[in-house]
Amino acid sequence: MARNKYPEETVNLILETATRLFVQKGYERTSIQDIINNLGGLSKGAIYHHFKSKEEILIAVTNKMTEKSNKMLFEIRNTPDMTGKEKLKRLLEDSVNRPVHDEIFSAAPNIKSSPALVSSILMESVETVAPEYVLPIIKQGIEDGSIQTEYPEELAELIMLVGNVWLDPMVFDDDPEKIYRKCVMYDKMLRGFGLDIIDESMFERFRSLTEMYCKNK
Repeated sequence: MARNKYPEETVNLILETATRLFVQKGYERTSIQDIINNLGGLSKGAIYHHFKSKEEILIAVTNKMTEKSNKMLFEIRNTPDMTGKEKLKRLLEDSVNRPVHDEIFSAAPNIKSSPALVSSILMESVETVAPEYVLPIIKQGIEDGSIQTEYPEELAELIMLVGNVWLDPMVFDDDPEKIYRKCVMYDKMLRGFGLDIIDESMFERFRSLTEMYCKNK
């Protein structure tokens, strides 16, 4: 394959290839050479023209994975005529029902073999999503009376960490029954803050995704 003369297409090819390999093999077990070998003839120079290291590729992969999600969060955060509590419920529903999850869980990636990828997800949840999207919604809920908490920042982080990490069967290799029990516990925790925002359909969605993962791992 001739070198791609369009930089954006080259970057997308590198990121798509790296994402697939990170998911299949784990970040630590994927080398730059592995990525090159799967680029259909693209040279090592093409990679280093755009990325100085594998770590830079990981950062770009994470940013690409979260780009669409953050756009969805932005739209929910700025939706008029909804209370903070309603927005929080919508956020959880739309997040768990994203079609991309079917692809990811069907691929059954061994997330535990990629500590760097888990760390990247953690940092994105705490340093970006929680303060920029969830916290403003909680603060709105406090103002409109639909959410009661004296710890809005901590609640925002807790919601994201539990949803993105503790409830991810790929991180802890959970089975469907374990995930269902975790969902029940998550629901009870949120209700302690007056947030009855998880329903049975969300429980079943988590269970269904976990079944996909367990079937294909």
